[in-house]
Amino acid sequence: MVRRPTDEEDMMMMMRDRSRSTTTTDVAPRRRAPGEIEESIEQLSRWMDGLFRIPGTSWRFGLDAIVGLIPGVGDTATTLVGFYVLAAGVRYRVPKVTLLRMGLNIAIDYAFGAIPVVGDLFDFAWKSNKKNVDLLRRRATVPAEEARHGRTSDWLFVGLIMLVLLALLVGSIAIALYILTVIGKNIPPPF
Repeated sequence: MVRRPTDEEDMMMMMRDRSRSTTTTDVAPRRRAPGEIEESIEQLSRWMDGLFRIPGTSWRFGLDAIVGLIPGVGDTATTLVGFYVLAAGVRYRVPKVTLLRMGLNIAIDYAFGAIPVVGDLFDFAWKSNKKNVDLLRRRATVPAEEARHGRTSDWLFVGLIMLVLLALLVGSIAIALYILTVIGKNIPPPF
């Protein structure tokens, strides 16, 4: 009967193999493990949610909070950036439930971020891109080198999520226009 190594023995063999690979003189590029993602996605998350630090605190905010100050356009633009991270989830083959959660993070960011004043404060606290990159890092099933193509079913699923988010966008614009029309009709002219 062949004895299977224990978890501790497996860990020791893995550590020994890792130490051997770092002492060799191979110049081959290091392969990333399935939890490591492209630096460009990490950088995008930092720019959108953690570029600036409030002095004397550990509180950070990014371009999402600043661009979100522009009524209507700002939250729409930052939502479109969130779509890029969501599409990366397909390339890294994260499970569909994780893709759905990433889409929900984007929807919450857009829905609350679109509310005047309160939404701007919300954008400082809710960091959907950081949340989605963290989910991507935890749930990626392929290394970065293999993350070039996703499965067709995943692309269709993300396409459906994006359509729902775009419907949310169009719906919120329609509601805003309706509210402005009602307010405009009820405000008497100044002269």
